[in-house]
Amino acid sequence: MVQLKLASLILKGIRGVWLSLVVFFCPFSLSAEQMAPNLPLLFDSRERLAKPDLSSLVRLRFLTTIDFPPFNFTDQNGKLAGFNIDLAREICNELEIASKCQIQALPFADLKVALAASQGDAVIAGIAVSEELRQQFAFSRPYLMLPARFVRNLKAPIKGEDASALADHPVGVVKATAHEAMLAAYFPNVKAVPFDSKDTLLAALKDGKVEAAFADSLQLSFWVSSQASAKCCALFDGPYLSEKFLGEGMTIMLREKDDVLTAALDHALAALSRNGRLQEIYLRYFPYGLY
Repeated sequence: MVQLKLASLILKGIRGVWLSLVVFFCPFSLSAEQMAPNLPLLFDSRERLAKPDLSSLVRLRFLTTIDFPPFNFTDQNGKLAGFNIDLAREICNELEIASKCQIQALPFADLKVALAASQGDAVIAGIAVSEELRQQFAFSRPYLMLPARFVRNLKAPIKGEDASALADHPVGVVKATAHEAMLAAYFPNVKAVPFDSKDTLLAALKDGKVEAAFADSLQLSFWVSSQASAKCCALFDGPYLSEKFLGEGMTIMLREKDDVLTAALDHALAALSRNGRLQEIYLRYFPYGLY
């Protein structure tokens, strides 16, 4: 139960921090894209998932939100945009049902109720998978993992290029989070310094009160490249993935008995992973890379 709560806290924390980073959501240069590392493949290249017959499908309604940038938000023209929005459209193109696809934004708290009431067919909004939800809904295969990373102060006397160099060094982490639990389990030799919030953690790192921090790569990758960091810091080692602490990753939630549509989405996600379209969307929204 604790792990499920921790996984939920990750996505809630990400949802909050991105509300303050909308400034980054503009077209990025090709050079930035070329510098970004590749998206790890979540589908075996030898795996072939059957494409179900969707000829009888009347429409496919994706439900999302507008408060989870860069995954889903409204752009300067008031239109839905983001990683999840582009992915939903690519899924529809891959399944050759683009004319039948719709994307609707709802408040995050209403998504599960709306899906259960058949007011939509699939939720693509960063809902953390849990055993409780699996009793009510089905989920696609993961299409994006959210790793943990270290970030270090460039002035700190850290000798080495991997996490072993952080032994006995003060490393900040937000208390009562999955990252605090993961840091204790995987890196017991660091001097963990707990903070009440992400903002106080990053401020302490910038001021040199801690030499490194351990947190969500999604937040850190944009912070180190932003004016807020004042070029004080850089990502360090990693990425670190753990289903135990960080959950199953980003998935699409569907109604429990909708086996055909679930299989169709898995087929599309696998195809987009193999043909490079998933990578293109990833680079569009994460030019500095999560990995």
